[in-house]
Amino acid sequence: MNRSDDQAPPSRPLRSSCWFGPADLRSFGHRSRAMQMGYAPEEWEGRPVIAIINTWSDLQPCHAHFKTRVEDIKRGVTMAGGFPVELPALSLSESLMKPTPMLYRNLLAIETEELLRSHPVDGAVLMGGCDKTTPGTLLGAISMNLPTIFVPAGPMLRGNWRGNVLGSGSDSWKYWDELRAGTIRQKDWLEIERGIARSPGTCMTMGTASTMTAIAEALGFVLPGGSSILAADSNHIRLCSASGRRIVEMVQEDLKPSDLLSRSSFENAIAVAMALGCSTNAIIHLVALGRRAGFDIGLDDFERQSRRVPVICNVRPVGETFLMEDFYYAGGLPALMAEMQSLLDPDCRTVTGKTLGENIADAKVNNTEVIRPLDRPVYPEGSLAVLKGNLAPSGCVIKPAAMDQRFLRHSGPALVFDDYPSLKAAVEDMDLDVTPDHILVLRNAGPLGGPGMPEWGMLPMPRKLLKAGHRDMLRLSDARMSGTSYGACILHVAPEAFVGGPLALIRTGDVISLDVARRPLDVMLSDDELAERRAAWVPPPPRYERGYGAVFSRHVQQADQGCDFDFLTTQSGSAVPEPAIF
Repeated sequence: MNRSDDQAPPSRPLRSSCWFGPADLRSFGHRSRAMQMGYAPEEWEGRPVIAIINTWSDLQPCHAHFKTRVEDIKRGVTMAGGFPVELPALSLSESLMKPTPMLYRNLLAIETEELLRSHPVDGAVLMGGCDKTTPGTLLGAISMNLPTIFVPAGPMLRGNWRGNVLGSGSDSWKYWDELRAGTIRQKDWLEIERGIARSPGTCMTMGTASTMTAIAEALGFVLPGGSSILAADSNHIRLCSASGRRIVEMVQEDLKPSDLLSRSSFENAIAVAMALGCSTNAIIHLVALGRRAGFDIGLDDFERQSRRVPVICNVRPVGETFLMEDFYYAGGLPALMAEMQSLLDPDCRTVTGKTLGENIADAKVNNTEVIRPLDRPVYPEGSLAVLKGNLAPSGCVIKPAAMDQRFLRHSGPALVFDDYPSLKAAVEDMDLDVTPDHILVLRNAGPLGGPGMPEWGMLPMPRKLLKAGHRDMLRLSDARMSGTSYGACILHVAPEAFVGGPLALIRTGDVISLDVARRPLDVMLSDDELAERRAAWVPPPPRYERGYGAVFSRHVQQADQGCDFDFLTTQSGSAVPEPAIF
């Protein structure tokens, strides 16, 4: 495995040589232990050591193919003259991890940063895709600032039920409501269960997974088009190998996250998210990523882009028919970015070493129904809208492009629940005193209250209303919702109720008013009434008193700040030094 003549050695000392290079006792131990694993010095001497952060596990269905894909990345690294090493990390299965993987996103960020810092590595390939793994690994890599490339898991194949196309999540919610309404049978429901997820890969709707991998590409961390390739497509294998080859070159070029990221690159990412019909979770993760990179990204940045960028990606749940497989065949993310290039800064750098504009110069849209032109959008504004008012002084979010448009301006009485079990039981009660004009409210479901801000925000429709033919109503919470969800759901209310935000003070019957066009969200109470209720409010006991949960509770920030830990932000202190090697 000697380096071929056409593979030039790096022009600067490798970081890994601090472990393997010196002629001292400690490095003797490093080299001898590497040889203990069967590696010969010729395999690492003078070669960039590439860490592959692999979020595979037996309980991560979205990453089931990562067990073999990592070998394709290793093949690429070796071809380019590098030495690949696999470092397993938290898999954060969205479907199986409770109470919510969001509780552990920052733990994965810490793990990624410290895996890279503490080991003899020169660059990193991040393997992620399922919702929190993309921001989690990127947060850690941005803080560590070694050359880094991201390999997305890719969407799964479209689902199928009796010849009908099924979309992850979106059709789960749809047909669950139909089952509760009595329009389908239990036998139908079980058939849907067997047909909705047919291959490895992430949700094939424009959920949080596809939103965040597209954002990773828009930020410059993914090879062009990589975020759109299906997990089951052989092009995904080639993407893995190509990413392995490219990271070796990036180490030689010393091309780091800090060289790629700028305020413009984050503004590009927000604009792309808006055009995609993105998940509401994009706001939380992009705010955290931006602030880790040293840029004061906030809700106002999303509001500005929402007003100027229309939705042009006709993929569910914003779209009516198409899924990520169709988006890939239509040209994928490069085609979408080419269509909206007038709304982007084309000069931002990417992992290719070229600019975003250079990467998309030859991209073409193959299906103008899937990727619409700017003058024929799916929705005239961006996917998300940021609301503020006396109920959410720090802001909250709604997805106007994926809701019944009659609720864009609405006032109605609140029906308030303090916890999810109470809500879940009440909505099944056919005698529940509720009308389509009511506003369902769930509180104590935010970062601290959830705990971890679970995806409960698409509050279940009352069975009574489903039976009457209704499929949407205004719903309000300090929770998140799945990116595959839809409906008139106001989310991420900040500050959350658990810390005494105004949401903690409202009562059933209080009138709440919303006007998405103007962006206010208010409860119709006087300041004096709110002050009187606040004086009577009693803080709840903490959810955790020991363990990781206690650390989370002491340090997590609110939704409008990205839910990062306060001690991980760029502003929290000086940079962590390289480890001492003695």
